[in-house]
Amino acid sequence: MGKPIQKIGFWIDPIEKIQPYKDTSFALMLAAQELGHRVVYLPKNGLSLHQGEAKAIMQTAKVHDGVNTNFVELSNPVEAPLADLDLVMIRVEPPFDSEYLYGTHILERAQQQGVRVINDPQAIRDCNEKLFATEFSMLMPKTVVSSKHETIRAFQKRQGDIILKPLDGMGGTGIFRITADGLNLGVALETLSPKESRLVMAQEYRPEIVDGDRRVLVLHGKPISHALARIPSQGETRGNLAAGGRGLATPISKQERKVAETVGEVLSQRGLLFVGLDVIGGHLTEINVTSPTCAREIDAQVGTTIGRDFFTALFNE
Repeated sequence: MGKPIQKIGFWIDPIEKIQPYKDTSFALMLAAQELGHRVVYLPKNGLSLHQGEAKAIMQTAKVHDGVNTNFVELSNPVEAPLADLDLVMIRVEPPFDSEYLYGTHILERAQQQGVRVINDPQAIRDCNEKLFATEFSMLMPKTVVSSKHETIRAFQKRQGDIILKPLDGMGGTGIFRITADGLNLGVALETLSPKESRLVMAQEYRPEIVDGDRRVLVLHGKPISHALARIPSQGETRGNLAAGGRGLATPISKQERKVAETVGEVLSQRGLLFVGLDVIGGHLTEINVTSPTCAREIDAQVGTTIGRDFFTALFNE
């Protein structure tokens, strides 16, 4: 007897903005559909509470691969209890603002009412994608987090070449490279932490970035076989695809596997089952738990089936 059909809701950004050829949420929806499950679109701003019951605007979705227009058919929207679903996949992209926070609270209420939610809402709230990595500081480049300009200046003086980034950025936004001469450090600090008002992450610059900021996807606590090296474009420090980087899928290295397996045990314990690690030169730099990407690119280049593998393992537990 086959596994029962699951009704899977995807809480995502406006579906019409999806770019199917590279969108991991689309890959997951497509995989769920191919496995015979029912796919339901949950618009980002459609969550609600009614006398404590978690509800959402829902539209049954049928997705089509290989087309960039008319890639989804949607039913008419209805408001229904989230408890009507078996599973909700959280796939709304950062920034992690107050509305995102409130959404995770409503989805946690749905979780209490019997719905499985991935990744776990509380874990997403607890695990800032920059700060969470510091729980594994032995795997990271040298790193300091502070709002104090003098602290970061002292770090730069010790390390020379460094990277500065905000704690709430995504897609490479707001990242500065400061070279050993310290040129423009003041401007970067004024931008990222005006009047020392915001925490900033400072990391030693890893020259291996020229070979790619590598995305290692970790499913159910285990790394997949290939990573996507996001190689910076000419004149850029950032390898993020959103910042113009080029993606190249290659087998993960022994060191990347070691990093992923070390982190993966903690991820599983916290209900973080679909996660993307950022690794440069074998060093962990970030742990992406909100809406990890790169599945489509890896699948297309090396023939993996990341979405199918994820749901197959999930429902065969």
